[in-house]
Amino acid sequence: MPSVPVAELNNYVGKELGRSAWLTVDQQRINQFAECTGDHQFIHVDPVKAKQTPFGSTIAHGFLSLSLMPMLMEDIMIMPEGLKMAVNYGLDSLRFIQPVKVDSKVRLVVTLTDATEKNPGQWLLKARAVLEIEGEDKPAYVAEPLTLCFV
Repeated sequence: MPSVPVAELNNYVGKELGRSAWLTVDQQRINQFAECTGDHQFIHVDPVKAKQTPFGSTIAHGFLSLSLMPMLMEDIMIMPEGLKMAVNYGLDSLRFIQPVKVDSKVRLVVTLTDATEKNPGQWLLKARAVLEIEGEDKPAYVAEPLTLCFV
């Protein structure tokens, strides 16, 4: 993760920080997520039945797509210099716009929207994260993740 001096964090507010590499969401990943979560709804794990739906194939769980965010953000999101640890602080908002069909490629576009010192040595970073689907006009989701950084 790129790091910047604390005094410069607000210089990045409102700026796109970058785009991740494309990642293919294949059936194996979808099946593994179903196993981890116990969500075996046919639209995710049964290609034969899913083909009969308006989607025409299996789709990734919405929360699978969301769970990719930390990995896809890793090389993009800036952190304050001297970072001791960062923790997920939740989401201010999340909207699933369009499903991710099996074998689609996705990437994350991240914009820093706020940097606030909550307590001495604790910075709350808010971003706008958009999961794009290759070849699609609409994203899979738009989210506002929050990260609490300890310096």
